[in-house]
Amino acid sequence: MNLKNKIKVFRAEHNLSQEDLANRVGVRRETIGHLENNKYMPSLKLAYDIAKVFNVAIEDVFNFE
Repeated sequence: MNLKNKIKVFRAEHNLSQEDLANRVGVRRETIGHLENNKYMPSLKLAYDIAKVFNVAIEDVFNFE
């Protein structure tokens, strides 16, 4: 199973750069880039924090294929 995400879509909808999102959730910009490219699987806390920034459920941002 692969974890897919819609971080890039939600960032665009909220007009946030990778750097903006990284600052809000306390990680480096590179981490957001790796997440968007499915090169890194987030911790549950990080996934929750990202979903919280967008005010959506974790499942709206992340899903398994």
